[in-house]
Amino acid sequence: MTTSSPPPVRPQPAVQPKRRRPLGRLLPLAVAIWAVLEIWLLIVVSDATSGFIVFLCILAGFVLGAAAVKRAGRSAWRNLTASVQAQQAGKPAPEHTEGGGRTGLHMLGGILLIIPGFLSDAVALLLLFPPTRKLIGALGERAAERHLRKHPPQAAPGDPGSLGDLYQQAREAEEQARIHRPDGKVIQGEVIDRD
Repeated sequence: MTTSSPPPVRPQPAVQPKRRRPLGRLLPLAVAIWAVLEIWLLIVVSDATSGFIVFLCILAGFVLGAAAVKRAGRSAWRNLTASVQAQQAGKPAPEHTEGGGRTGLHMLGGILLIIPGFLSDAVALLLLFPPTRKLIGALGERAAERHLRKHPPQAAPGDPGSLGDLYQQAREAEEQARIHRPDGKVIQGEVIDRD
């Protein structure tokens, strides 16, 4: 019986704590403040009118929000279908009167309208009203372009890249595992030629 020494212990590199961005710290606080304001507004309106009126307002917001989300979803589906058909025909994608960002803002407005509360309903109405939606969309596009110019996207060292690259890496890993596994298909050993 032979004994061997244990494998050497390699020191693990020190793990750097992830830096939290200011948005990551402030977002939970902003959501909490938003919720408190919504509850306060519901109470104030309920005291000024009646609880039944507040209930009807919340119900109307839910119904109108669901209709807005449904309409935005249909518009997005039509845009996607037209783009896919144009791509299959070899034509450039058609320019739509309402871009994908505008449809997204329309859907966000519907979702905010579904959420109970008067503050979210006010923001939702701004997103559902076409002139303000167009203005907010243009401001958002400009802010995104400015951010991308300032911080261009870079692949992280361990980033696999696209989905195709990830799939190729998985296939290669599976092939390596299949070759090195003695499952009857590959016989490990040494070939000796006796000629």
